[in-house]
Amino acid sequence: MSPGALHVPGYKNRRMASHLGDFKHRRKRCDRSRHTGYMNRPFSPENLDKPTRIKGRGAASNPEGRFESLTRTIEDDGWYRDDVDVSRPATTVTIETARSIISRNNSPDIGFDQSINPYRGCEHGCVYCYARPSHGYLNLSAGIDFETRLFAKTNAAALLRTELAKRSYVCSPINLGANTDPYQPIERKHRITRQILEVLLETRHPLTIITKNSMIERDVDLLAELAKYKLVHAFVSVTSLDNKLSSSLEPRASAPHRRLETVANLNAAGVPCGVMVAPIIPFVTDQYLERILEQAAAGGANRAGYTILRLPWELKDLMREWLDLHVPDRAERVMSNIRQMRGGRDNDPNFGRRMRGEGVTADLIKQRFTITSRKLGINKVRTNLDLDTTAFQPPRAESPQASLF
Repeated sequence: MSPGALHVPGYKNRRMASHLGDFKHRRKRCDRSRHTGYMNRPFSPENLDKPTRIKGRGAASNPEGRFESLTRTIEDDGWYRDDVDVSRPATTVTIETARSIISRNNSPDIGFDQSINPYRGCEHGCVYCYARPSHGYLNLSAGIDFETRLFAKTNAAALLRTELAKRSYVCSPINLGANTDPYQPIERKHRITRQILEVLLETRHPLTIITKNSMIERDVDLLAELAKYKLVHAFVSVTSLDNKLSSSLEPRASAPHRRLETVANLNAAGVPCGVMVAPIIPFVTDQYLERILEQAAAGGANRAGYTILRLPWELKDLMREWLDLHVPDRAERVMSNIRQMRGGRDNDPNFGRRMRGEGVTADLIKQRFTITSRKLGINKVRTNLDLDTTAFQPPRAESPQASLF
């Protein structure tokens, strides 16, 4: 250990000044340190490298992002005090002034080419979320950081208005929820998604929404109005029908039965709403596939889709931690089947295979989905969503003189 370093057990090490005058300040920093996955486990030297579940969080650790230049280790040097109360990691929201708001893609296996993400990070804490590694671009972790250190793009609606007003803009459905959930808990306060919907309704612009949160029902007034003009189609993502499993897999998303109620409520209000069975995790959630489709169809859903678990970058290690903590008896079997569907790897990023996988297990899941959908009358029409792009009206540029005419 170098002379200028102080080690605190159970937390990531930081280089610290050696003089006593700086010690208290540095100790407080350690209490908020990044290895929060060790908070709930009673201290002993053998527990230092064993993540544990954190109530209300999906990840069990906070590993360095792949772009970080420093690596931190954990070791016991006797500084531990059992009278220090280290609370669960709190959610912090940073206001972000975004420079642009519409993201574009040309992926052949995604049903949209434009999307908006009102937030970075997601408080739902879904441990399987493929967006987790994107926090690495902020020099933050895909683990606990992704679900506690969030960023709100409060200027999103104003930026959207500006982009839609450009003469070069070509109207195409915009997806909300491609990366992080537009109705995650902090939307209740910031209302950015609602502001975006107001702009899209004003301009008669089509959109799709994917969410795991019943908060979408708050905006049924706007969604129903958009639906009158064939401008919206919503999807609610449901992974399982087990509340206990959901509480560890996606701890701050709405309960599964509540999400299925939302599918029914939106359809009853005239807002077309389908279901996404995503992601399917073999030997963890795949047994719920047929029942999710049946209950969604009973709620009026006539569209459905599914994806297989994807494990890009840091996500593969976070998922292994979750399996070891929650289903240790099946952990190796789950990973073995994932590798079988991914050509022997933990992840296959190639178009055409990354969403559905390949091999025996992937083919069986596809057959189950297809047969059940056909039986229930889901996906009868194999065309793109019937959204109207011809009614789009670019927003007017705001000016004092415009109000005179």
